[in-house]
Amino acid sequence: MSELSPVLAQATPVTACRGEGMYLFDAAGEQYLDFTAGVGVTSTGHCHPRVVEAAQQQVARLIHGQYTTVLHEPLLELTDQLGSVLPPGLNSLFYSNSGSEAIEAAVRLARHATGRPNIVVFDGSFHGRTMGAAALTTASTRYRAGIGPLMPGVAVAPFPAAFRLGLSEEAAVDYALRGLDHVLATVTAPAETAALLVEPVLGEGGYVPAPPGFLAGLRERADRHGMLLILDEVQTGFGRTGKFWAHQHEPDVRADILVTAKGLASGFPLSAIAASTELMRRAWPSSQGGTYGGNAVACAAALATLAVIRDERLVENAAVQGERLLAALRADALAVPGIADVRGLGLMVGIEFCTPEGTPDPDTAKRAQQAAAALGLLLLTCGPYGNVVRMIPALVVTADQIDTAVALWSKAVGLATGAAAERNGTNHGRLG
Repeated sequence: MSELSPVLAQATPVTACRGEGMYLFDAAGEQYLDFTAGVGVTSTGHCHPRVVEAAQQQVARLIHGQYTTVLHEPLLELTDQLGSVLPPGLNSLFYSNSGSEAIEAAVRLARHATGRPNIVVFDGSFHGRTMGAAALTTASTRYRAGIGPLMPGVAVAPFPAAFRLGLSEEAAVDYALRGLDHVLATVTAPAETAALLVEPVLGEGGYVPAPPGFLAGLRERADRHGMLLILDEVQTGFGRTGKFWAHQHEPDVRADILVTAKGLASGFPLSAIAASTELMRRAWPSSQGGTYGGNAVACAAALATLAVIRDERLVENAAVQGERLLAALRADALAVPGIADVRGLGLMVGIEFCTPEGTPDPDTAKRAQQAAAALGLLLLTCGPYGNVVRMIPALVVTADQIDTAVALWSKAVGLATGAAAERNGTNHGRLG
């Protein structure tokens, strides 16, 4: 018999047999409130009827039309429809399958377009596991250890992680921008720097939103030095943060290359980079392609995803429910000394655990995450030390589901920290 690789450690003990909306179900019929969304992928929830219908209809018509061999209608329609949500000027698209592939395509384009070799990334970044993307990733050594030498031409600048730095957000932004200037003066000359590559909210790096002013500072330096600004919106895009794109929280910030994946097709593998036609034309001939990129079924699912997000006002819902989730988690954390920080943007919230001495506490974070799973709430951890529990519900989440999740989380934290399981006079049992 064959088996899954033993390196694929599972975050929860659940074997899912069915998904519906915010819930997963196992073979015994137990239901789990899913606040992982497939690591931010199932943006419209599990098996949204309109996405299912679109995919089923497309499977019956055309499953695969390799898009450098033949074009197909879902690909052309999706390209047209994305024009209504992409920021102005980003009117040319290249499709691939995963976030890592899209990141590598963005870096390839930046190097071709500028004729410069180097890329600046930021401390805590996650851009993927493939060899090029891993070289750009600094969220944890586990993504890059043991596979070197990695791709050269990567410099790392500070990210304004205010909590970790022990600074105010304003001071953290000043520190990070001065740090970037120092990198450009000492490590990679601007004339050799093709692009700045950044996540508007660190993902695997601990769910840290870029404070106001940081992205604008990057844009100013990119313009000053003739560099490109690549925004990795793989996890933050498609409404996740309460704006369609996370960088839109900071007015006047403009991407030269925008990278998207995850929530784009509600669970079907599809990613893309967007740039101006002028910039995209500067890619070298035959440098873009791939067997499965722009798959017909994935494109049909993405079209349905766009329609659901628009018709059900899911971006607005993410903003409203994200505020509710963040406020409730912050209020709940007041009773737990081990929770050192609660932060987030929209439906992308991180809860950081530290010891009384202020050092990262991954053990308690893992116990809380596992206790939540036992209670019927599925969560993930992240951060360089694994001491951040993240909540990433689908954009269809309701206020009642937010409240249920917070109640279950409160009990899980109590179990993990040895505190009373009943807090505030309420005893919350397992979901369902």
